[in-house]
Amino acid sequence: MPYEKGRKEQTHKRVVEIAAEQFRAQGIEPVSIAGLMSEAGLTHGGFYAHFRSKDALVREALAEAHASKREDWLEQARGARERGEDGLEAIVRRYLSMPHRNHPGKGCSVAALAPEVARNDPQSRDIMAQAADEMVEIIVSELPSTMSKAKAREAAYSIFALMIGTLQLARVTADPALAEAILLSGQDAALRLAQRNT
Repeated sequence: MPYEKGRKEQTHKRVVEIAAEQFRAQGIEPVSIAGLMSEAGLTHGGFYAHFRSKDALVREALAEAHASKREDWLEQARGARERGEDGLEAIVRRYLSMPHRNHPGKGCSVAALAPEVARNDPQSRDIMAQAADEMVEIIVSELPSTMSKAKAREAAYSIFALMIGTLQLARVTADPALAEAILLSGQDAALRLAQRNT
């Protein structure tokens, strides 16, 4: 019995991870339960042994996607500081990069899904709002400690919003050269915004 329980937990985790990637890559609505379960090597009917509804899966997938990106940001900032570099600059340059632009399934759930989640159920919106707030807090932690908490949060929200908008614009731009130019411009603008608020 413990084996079965452990296997069910592993299967559940795998479905959530696949969903988190597919939702970010394709959007929530286009991803079917049947296709998702097939990707996980399971039958459509097996879905309901793990989730009450697609909305329940969406909420878990959003939390999973956010948790992985939050850890990435913390690691990027920590690594930059250990090298004597600026943590915020490391986050901004990695976020506004061609690999992130080209692979939304592995990227930020807020940039990929915010417009769709804004029209979803309140619990999903709450999860994304909390995710955004936690990313903003990471930015705050990389701003000078001499800034007041209120000013740092205001600056951090502005920087994060700029990053999201820049990434979304680069993703809808078909020309790779122009997309890269947009990303580089966004990097500079975000870092100037950080400096202006110090």
